[in-house]
Amino acid sequence: MIAGGNEAVWARHAHPLSVWSRILLGLPLLIMAGWSRIWIGHWWLLALAAAIAFLWINPRLTPRPRSLDNWGARATLGERIWLQTRRRDLPRQHRIVPRLLAITSALGHLVLLCGVLALDPWLTLLGYLSGMVFKLWFLDRMVWLEWETGCV
Repeated sequence: MIAGGNEAVWARHAHPLSVWSRILLGLPLLIMAGWSRIWIGHWWLLALAAAIAFLWINPRLTPRPRSLDNWGARATLGERIWLQTRRRDLPRQHRIVPRLLAITSALGHLVLLCGVLALDPWLTLLGYLSGMVFKLWFLDRMVWLEWETGCV
């Protein structure tokens, strides 16, 4: 989710550069910041702040996309629909599955956090992969939701 995201921020985040840079760089930067505490000591907090700043500023720097006819834009628009619509007003097939995918993604990211805190590379990798698989599956469901609601 985009912290403090208003209409303009969501529109910019629909740009493929914003979507894919957050997917490919966002979580790895946070992971590296957490692991960096063994290399740079308390300065890791600066690395963490930089990673969080990247996630915050990323959807604010890209321009509005020229086209919304791509997976990333539709996933972003679908996620916004999902977040702003009461569950009972969503199509039936989008009431439970996205919620389960969001929960499983969060559980994977919890494993990731445990791996980073324990400095366990295998636990970190397991958490990263499981969290991202379910997050990407969730985003794919958001594409489906956006197509069904016909908002573009």
